[in-house]
Amino acid sequence: MSEERSSAAAAVLDEVFETIRERQRLLPEGSYVTHLLQGGVDRTARKVGEEAIEVVLAAKNEAANELTAEVADLWFHCLVLLAQSGCTLDDIYRELAQRHGKRPSFQAKAEAHAQLPSIEDV
Repeated sequence: MSEERSSAAAAVLDEVFETIRERQRLLPEGSYVTHLLQGGVDRTARKVGEEAIEVVLAAKNEAANELTAEVADLWFHCLVLLAQSGCTLDDIYRELAQRHGKRPSFQAKAEAHAQLPSIEDV
């Protein structure tokens, strides 16, 4: 993956996660994120499990478009669960960098990303 596309992908994840965190703070009526959050970790974790099963089924059916959509759903619900549990994307970036410490460029990117100010700091 090119560095440009990698940065764009991380930016999309960051933007989605920040939207989830905003919904977590405001709990707007009619928001799907609000609905999940109000059901507690159990509701969100159950959705993560359901989406994981759908990912497996799409992969087994060799349905690329369906697989892409289901992975996006899984990632979204995982992001909600992370926010609900008080974790951040920076926590995930650091964990992945630590696991792949033999790849300095990935670790350096994760460390640089971790030093960026959060939306609350701006």
